[in-house]
Amino acid sequence: MPTQGIIDSVTSPHLVEVGSVAICNDRPFVLISGPCQMESLQHSLDIAGRLQEITASLNIGFIFKSSFDKANRTSIDGQRGVGFESGLMILDEVKRTIGCPTLTDVHESAQCDEAAHAVDVLQIPAFLCRQTDLLVAAGNTGVVVNIKKGQFLAPWDIVHAAVKVASTGNKNILLCERGTCFGYNALVTDMRSLTTMAALGYPVVIDGTHSVQQPGGLGSVSGGQRELVPTICRAAVAVGVAAVFIETHENPDSAPSDGETMIPLQEMPELLERLQTIDRAVKFSDKN
Repeated sequence: MPTQGIIDSVTSPHLVEVGSVAICNDRPFVLISGPCQMESLQHSLDIAGRLQEITASLNIGFIFKSSFDKANRTSIDGQRGVGFESGLMILDEVKRTIGCPTLTDVHESAQCDEAAHAVDVLQIPAFLCRQTDLLVAAGNTGVVVNIKKGQFLAPWDIVHAAVKVASTGNKNILLCERGTCFGYNALVTDMRSLTTMAALGYPVVIDGTHSVQQPGGLGSVSGGQRELVPTICRAAVAVGVAAVFIETHENPDSAPSDGETMIPLQEMPELLERLQTIDRAVKFSDKN
């Protein structure tokens, strides 16, 4: 099917269901959150359980996120994670024990089918958003696919990644903004991109965590400005997004990856309350 035909066939705003969680640009925002890298089953259960409590108290939809393999490390010495098989077992246990949908990254086409049996959302890393075989393999599973827009892409160019997934007949697609390269070791998030991406009809996600990352900024590891995550998220929610992606950890400074950009778990309730206030004002104030 031609590109335009695939896009025109999407109802705008498009609703994507992840278990009992409904994600749509004109509905209350959903939280995608968890530690950047899986550390153990108990650690994942602890964080997922606490996030489930927080979001339930605020009536916010919640999807647990964590990565079994951080394949895109700056250095060969960077910690990678628990691995594919162990990671999928952990995510399956989190879903069954905590009762929330789960999301994880896939890096190779061969991982998609097996991962889709364990999680509810497959995430395409930003660096891989042009990998046709990976996008098609993820689409063929039929599960929701969260496509992170590459740091090198203009917002209107993400349409081609969406079309690759949609060409399989799978329109369960999320489009995620995570900043654009702006010189060396720096990213900038253009809030106009959220409106451009939303015009495609698919739900738009703002990744507050990686939008403030400084790739390779600490030499052998990436740095970041954790204190600016709330700024990015507030601005994006004010524009209007379907979901907010925030990585969190009970002690980010001891985390094996991306500690510089993760929000301390104890700060999540206040941040989410503020985002919810903005979200309601933007989406529903004129409907009261």
